[in-house]
Amino acid sequence: MPSRQYTVQSPFFDSLADLDSWSDNFTHSLIPYPSRRHPSTQGRLLVCHDFHGGYSEKPDETTYTFNFWSLCDTFIYFSHHRVTIPPSGWISSAHRQGVKMLGTLIFEHQESESDCLRLLFGRLPASKTGPAAPPFVETSGVPVSPHYARLLANIAHQRGFDGYLLNFEWHLHADGGIGQARALTAWVALLQVELKAKVGPHAEAIWYDSVIFNGQVRWQDRLNHYNLPFFLPSTGFFTNYTWSPDYPSLTAQYFLSLDPLLISTQSHISSAKTLQDIYTGIDVWGRGCHGGGGLGSYRAIEHIDPVSLGLSVAMFGPGWTWETIQNDPGFSWSSWWEAERRLWIGPADPDETVIVPPMPMPGPPCQHGPFRPFSDFFTSHTPPDPALIPFCTTFSPGVGFAWFVNSAKVMAPTEAGWTDIDKQGALGDRLWPRPTLQWEDREGLGEAVPEAASSLHFDDAWLGGNSLRVTFGVKGSDAEDAFFRCVWLPVQSLSVTPLLQYTARVIFKALPMGETPVDIDVGLTIKCPGSTLEVSTISATEELPGDWTRQMLTFARPESQKDEPVTVGLVIGFATEDPSQMLQFSILLGQLAVYPATPPPLPHLCIASPRILWADFQREGEGKSGVLTWEIAATFPPISLPTAISSPDDPTPLWCFDRSDHAFPSCAYFNIYAGAALDGPTKATFLGTTGLDGRANRFYVDWEVLPNVVKGMKETRFYVQGVTDRGEVLEWEQCAFVDAPG
Repeated sequence: MPSRQYTVQSPFFDSLADLDSWSDNFTHSLIPYPSRRHPSTQGRLLVCHDFHGGYSEKPDETTYTFNFWSLCDTFIYFSHHRVTIPPSGWISSAHRQGVKMLGTLIFEHQESESDCLRLLFGRLPASKTGPAAPPFVETSGVPVSPHYARLLANIAHQRGFDGYLLNFEWHLHADGGIGQARALTAWVALLQVELKAKVGPHAEAIWYDSVIFNGQVRWQDRLNHYNLPFFLPSTGFFTNYTWSPDYPSLTAQYFLSLDPLLISTQSHISSAKTLQDIYTGIDVWGRGCHGGGGLGSYRAIEHIDPVSLGLSVAMFGPGWTWETIQNDPGFSWSSWWEAERRLWIGPADPDETVIVPPMPMPGPPCQHGPFRPFSDFFTSHTPPDPALIPFCTTFSPGVGFAWFVNSAKVMAPTEAGWTDIDKQGALGDRLWPRPTLQWEDREGLGEAVPEAASSLHFDDAWLGGNSLRVTFGVKGSDAEDAFFRCVWLPVQSLSVTPLLQYTARVIFKALPMGETPVDIDVGLTIKCPGSTLEVSTISATEELPGDWTRQMLTFARPESQKDEPVTVGLVIGFATEDPSQMLQFSILLGQLAVYPATPPPLPHLCIASPRILWADFQREGEGKSGVLTWEIAATFPPISLPTAISSPDDPTPLWCFDRSDHAFPSCAYFNIYAGAALDGPTKATFLGTTGLDGRANRFYVDWEVLPNVVKGMKETRFYVQGVTDRGEVLEWEQCAFVDAPG
């Protein structure tokens, strides 16, 4: 939760000359991309984000955020600048969910023509230069330099994103057009090689359907002979949106007619192209798009048929849900969230009939059934294995109105709220559009399962800006044993490594409601279809401040179910003296975390603990504003040596360390406070969090926006408080302060 819009160095570039002058010496703190499992024959979903032209996020108000990462494989941050660099918060949020994040390289309008040539010629020298001698053999007039391919790959590597959408929407004229077009396809091949070398084998260079073989901009709306030369060197193909209903099947037929040698690869880091690499475009705004866009977008997806036909979908402009209603009377974030949920996962009320606008005319006659949400067409993927990236969520959609730290409200609510994509987390894929409850040890009695509804709750939280509220409605029962009943509430599905020990932790709060008294008992549980998990440790319930409760357990999945995800959830028992009466209660979910368990005890094993080693503050120029920096380190418990050193042949080490990938402590972000030196950290004023600019261990302090209580201090002490990637707030003795010079 930032306190202001911090300056981000070179968030985009308007020309290739600007790109040439780029240098970035800062260390970026971004989550690397982790792969996740995906079925091999089903089409994928690519989302292209074009919201208010890009870079419109403001930290001091709520705005559009994307939250359905589980349905998406690739996300493109789009703007109309020459080179669009995705903001760091978007990169981290996508990677946290196992989604690739791409930037954009765009050439549109006549003013881009010179830059489009410069892309191929490379950086231009300041000196007079030319060929040493006339060529013996006539060559094309358009050379291909690797300069910008290398530079674009370098910046993707340094900024932590995964490639580019290549959008060329101006005619190519050099060497008759066809010569420049051929050179451009060779450059795309160079870019792909550079990206895979610098970013990794998962890197993408996706071509948008615009320029064809002769250099002219002629949108084809499908893959065909005219644009095939651009598809072959790229990793994917994004078709235009104005296609006829038969175009997806024509695209599939054309692809299947290609010589397998054409779509194979000789590279050890690339795989042969498949139908899933062709993304058929849909404009959610409906501009020339079959079905009319918006709530009618499902009509277009039915023709693409990602499940049976195998083509992928490119969804352009999903911010439609916000931009079309943001000026309506009574608009709020909650009203947008209702509209967004309806489009992506369906209405909260299963009995609601979604009204879909009629098919736009003119157009070919086409019959479609009632509304279908996007989730009907795509597999919901689990987040990356917590062995790769610890799974931790506070169920944040990336916006909020206040800020909580260990249940304490350190920032009072504001009407405008805030946006910080970096703080976004999984919302619990088993809770939307509504939870699916099951009786626990009560099957076969014919009793109706309680009703449940999920909502984001901004008035109370354990950590961050909100919690997730699940409200239960239980009908009265005359059964003899109805005084105590239990239900299973699935919350989040996860892929885990068989036989590896994991720790799961939940922080929750039970809230009785209604007139009938009810006692609520909650237990953290992990389930896996068709097998029994090995649960080795179950912690006692720990009471936390603010009436929150923490539970933990350690589990492992058997080898026999290695391809099945596990489900983290709660078994909720409720007891009442009069079960014939309707019961109502809520559970607030404040945090859910799953991560590799502490290694089994070894002789003299030393477990690292995080600590902020030091903090520093340097003013900018003559003013009072400046930059906070700090360093995080690992600390270990006191070492205890035996009174006498044993034989040199003793195989037991005097100490040893956890050597797993996540043994060294890591922080997801840091809370920043300011106060008087004598008052201590508990009375300091919260300023904000890191994460917006993506830089590691750095916070810009703008004196002009500091609270008046801080401005009035004669001497200011800044406190840096870490929050680990497992969601644990460091104790103050593990944190650091720095005094600002007077």
